This record gives sequence, structure tokens and C-alpha cells, in this order.
Amino acid sequence: MTAPSPGEAKPQRTAFRNPGFKNYWGARLASAFAVQILSVSVGWHVYDLTHSAFDLGLVGLSQFLPALMLVLVTGAAADRFSRRTIMGICLATEALCATALLAFLYTGLRQVWPIFLVLACFGAARAFYNPAQQSIVPNLVPPEDLNNAIAWNSSSWQIATILGPVVGGLLYGINAETSFITALVLLLASSVSALLIPKPQQKTVREKTTWTTLTSGFQYIWSEKIVLGAISLDLFAVLLGGATALLPVYARDILAVGPLGLGMLRAGSGIGAILVAAYLTKHPIRDHAGIIMFACVAGFGAFTILFGASNVTWVSVLALAVMGAFDMISVYIRETLIQLWTPDAVRGRVSAVNQVFVGASNELGEFRAGLSASAFGTVPAVVIGGIGTIVVAMLWAKLFPALREARHLRGRD
Repeated sequence: MTAPSPGEAKPQRTAFRNPGFKNYWGARLASAFAVQILSVSVGWHVYDLTHSAFDLGLVGLSQFLPALMLVLVTGAAADRFSRRTIMGICLATEALCATALLAFLYTGLRQVWPIFLVLACFGAARAFYNPAQQSIVPNLVPPEDLNNAIAWNSSSWQIATILGPVVGGLLYGINAETSFITALVLLLASSVSALLIPKPQQKTVREKTTWTTLTSGFQYIWSEKIVLGAISLDLFAVLLGGATALLPVYARDILAVGPLGLGMLRAGSGIGAILVAAYLTKHPIRDHAGIIMFACVAGFGAFTILFGASNVTWVSVLALAVMGAFDMISVYIRETLIQLWTPDAVRGRVSAVNQVFVGASNELGEFRAGLSASAFGTVPAVVIGGIGTIVVAMLWAKLFPALREARHLRGRD
């Protein structure tokens, strides 16, 4: 191997030699940071008002339902219009939602239904934002840099996942309004950064909008079993194993660590994930990708069980960190396969469907966790969910042999 020339990007940072990716990455980082701060702040505020695990579940459900109802529109928009512009508008809309939440704090509102209404608007903006921001990446970097770009993409989210909850918990513990103001400023900055992305080349849809064009994302996913298996595996694994919504219960009632401790718990998974993401930027997965992904999903379930049963803070944080590490590897493999196997002309619609599945696994998973915890207790809900994740990994390994036998992260030969 020869050393890179002074003007050549280092191998682990090749994506950043593309100017558009720099602005994109900055927008994604600021936005993800804001979302994490809002997530911690809203979760603690709602639980402080109602002391209800079910209401914590409604926080996730209110953000997921708009993505589900708009799935046929959001993906088509990302394929028909400028993905960069969609990102900027949606981030500005999210900033307006943060402003409304801040206004509720200043007025001393004690009812939670207006919060859920604003979160639904926030979820609608995210529903349009996510397909656009995900599908624009192959327009910003050449194919040889895509793996590196996806790894750095995941890193931006995980950096926010580590620092955002800690900062959000600290700010909320000092002054609740400050945490919402910080999120608002970050969302405004990310909107500007998105609009400053140089106009990328994009194969926009030209044909007339019909039911066939609107549903082509579903049709493509159903026809490509590797893509279908990868997306549905994440859906059911995290839907069952997700415990994020119940972290305020653990922080207040089980571990008794307060808002800052809640931030530490929320950051735990990000710590493990960012370490793995940093490793993947230098050492990408080159073989046995399918087997590695299934093993990591099963590992995620196993450490979910450990977290659910733990009443020791350091054990809980460690379990969350390992969960984050396993999840990072699974996400990296899944997102790379989806991007490489999907043509650019339908990438927005496929990304929209993928984001609905991701939203179902996260936000709907939070509702499932809150509902289960209110029915038969927090700890049993998390432990049973972890067991379900392991079962899903074993079942999907048999149902999708092509995905299990996938070895290299590349598109069709």
C-alpha cells in the first residue's frame, strides 16, 4: 500500500472529499443532536406530569402514526422533488414544533394532549425528512465512497445519541426551557446547512403519478428478498426488544438516578455504537455479512434481557452499550445492502417504506413497551421483549436464506 498524497483523503474519511457530503453530514449531526435532546426532555416532562408508562408509549405512537399514514406520499416526494429542499423545509418545520413545546413550558401547561398533537406534527415533518436524507446520500458520493459515507452517517447519529441525551438531561435538570431552546437552535442550524448542500444530480421521477408509481417502493421491496428480509428483521427485532421508552421509569423508579442519569442511560447505547462505527470506518465488513447481522440481532436481544433484569446502574449502562454495539453493526449492514440494491429512481420510495419500518420498530416499539409495562410491569416487559428479539433472529435466518448467505456488501452482480 502507498501513502495517500497530500491532497488525497485518508481511507477512513473518503466520503468527506465530496463537498456536498460535508454540509449534509453537518445537517444530519445537528438534527440528530436536537432530536435526542427533545426525546429526553419530552419523555421526562410527560412522565413528570402523568407518572404513566402508557403515556410514555403514546409519545412514540404520536410520532409514528404520521409516517405510517403518509408513507405513499413521502417517498414519492423524495423521488419527484429536490431532496435537499425537502430536508431544509422539514427541519424548519421541526424547529417550529420545538418552539411550540417551549411555549407549553412557559405557560405552565399541565395537559399532555397538546404535547402529543405537536409531536404528531413533528412526526409528519420527520416522515418527509427521513426518506429525503437517506436517499440523497448516493447522490452526494460516488459508489466507491458509499460504504464510508454510510458508516460516517451512522457515526453522526451515534455521536448525537451519546452526547445529546446527556446534554438534554443535564439541561433539563438545571432548567427545562434551556433544553428546548438548545434543540430549537440546533434544528435551525441544521436547516440552513441542508439548504447549503450543492445541488446534487438526482434522477427524478417523470412519469404521471398513479397508484403503481406510489406503491412501487413496496413492490420493489417485496420482489427483492434480501431487502425485504433486512428491513423486516429490524422491524420485528427492535419492535419487541426496544426499551428506550421505559428509560424514564428506570431512571426515576428502579435505578433512582434522576434526569442526568436518564441522559446517561440514553447515551449508553450510543457509546457502544460509536466505538463500533469508528471501527467500521477503517475496517468495513468484507465477508459473511448476513451471518454477522443475524448474530448481532440475537446479541441485541440477549443484552436487552440483561438490562431489563438489572437494578445496578453500571450494569444497566454496560448492557445498553453492548446493545448499541450490536445494533450499530446490524444497521450498517442493513443500510448498505438497501442502498446498493435499490435503483436511484425508486430510492426515495424504498427509503420511505424503510423509514416506516424503522419508525414502527422504534416509535411503535415504544408504544408496545409502554403498553406492556402498564399491563404487567416494566421489568417483565423488557425481558420478554429481549427473548422475542432472539426468537425473531432465529426465525428470520430460516425464512430468508439469501440474506443469511449474503457475504459481501455490494449490489447485484
